[in-house]
Amino acid sequence: MIDAALLPRVLQVCVTALVLAIGMQCTVGDLTWLWRRPRLLLRSVVAMYVLVPLVALAIARLLPLPVEIKAAVLVVAISAGAPLVPRRLMPLRNDAYVFSLIATSSLLAIVTVPAWLAGLSVAFRVELSVGARDVAWLLGVTFFLPIVLGMGLRAASSGFADRASELLLAVGGVVLLLTGLVLLGLGLPLLAEAGWLGLLVLGALTGAALAIGHAMGGPDEENRTALAIACATRHIGIAVLVAAAVPGVRTAVLVVAYVVASTVASIPYVRWRKRFHAAERARAPAGDEA
Repeated sequence: MIDAALLPRVLQVCVTALVLAIGMQCTVGDLTWLWRRPRLLLRSVVAMYVLVPLVALAIARLLPLPVEIKAAVLVVAISAGAPLVPRRLMPLRNDAYVFSLIATSSLLAIVTVPAWLAGLSVAFRVELSVGARDVAWLLGVTFFLPIVLGMGLRAASSGFADRASELLLAVGGVVLLLTGLVLLGLGLPLLAEAGWLGLLVLGALTGAALAIGHAMGGPDEENRTALAIACATRHIGIAVLVAAAVPGVRTAVLVVAYVVASTVASIPYVRWRKRFHAAERARAPAGDEA
């Protein structure tokens, strides 16, 4: 008998392995790319850490939703940090922006997650407590350690890092997919518990996050796509950590419901953008490909 409660942890291990593979593909220059572009950095931070949570807060405040759905929407919205964004954007060519964005968002989560929880505690008059140290420890183990290790392996041997990264991405992607399918299969009763209303609301939040990222990404079309997906992709580990601090929210319901809703809601956008970028490349002069 497979324990559904353990599967989100398996998903987190898969994410960590994929982050290690991502680290094998990037350099220090990639990670600091966004810091050298302050306007894009500001737009990215505002989109991920201000506008998306504000939309979630408006949903929770204005719509007559059950308490557990309001809590799920808010937990998901403040759990920014998008380690799987590079996996979803492989066809694009803005790796430096993507790598820098996930590193920056993970650093900021150490401050923003406790800050948003403190604000929500006051707004909703409930006791919510997740400290910066808890978030820092989680991100240190699941993101910063594997990314630094991956970059170190690349510095030692780029050839080995390239081969190992491709293998790890392939294996990790398959395991991630299979684990997600098992989680969905075992979680059907939990999805029923979340209800269609919960799924629709989480899907609507995903749609709003995509629109915010697309609008805030600036004139570069690939940056717009990357920021849109980053805004819609939440950090599973942070969501699990935050959900544990919210009374009445079952972590498994939150993870399963959002994975389903965000994946379904993102499919049309991702397909549209892939076709758009393919068409843009086809129209570009040969010299622009260099």
